[in-house]
Amino acid sequence: MRILLDTHALLWWLTDDPELGRKARDHIAEAENTIVVSSASLWEIVIKQRLGKLEGEIVEIEKEVARQGMVRLNVLADHLIELSTMAVHHRDPFDQMLVAQARAEDMPLMTADVRIAPYSVDRIAADR
Repeated sequence: MRILLDTHALLWWLTDDPELGRKARDHIAEAENTIVVSSASLWEIVIKQRLGKLEGEIVEIEKEVARQGMVRLNVLADHLIELSTMAVHHRDPFDQMLVAQARAEDMPLMTADVRIAPYSVDRIAADR
């Protein structure tokens, strides 16, 4: 199964944060699953780093994503088209894009954000 990670799920995994639940960890570690990281998440990380809200270096995050064999997903026209059809239930543009990508690519989104519930997207709980 392909699984799209929300930004916080990615960071929790990479930092071994205890906020990432056991079931979520098992999904990510499962060899048969393909873990997908959106360029939107990487963009969000860079913005938060520049604003001083997040420590770390995007170069190191990129290296670790590649080392772990995670698949990067760029924002494509199909994702933008899907985004254009969605109601605005959630104000965060990065989360909106992740939902659009998950819907357009027909894969679940691993997230702890319950505010995505109004969208018709499969959700894998990232938190405990």
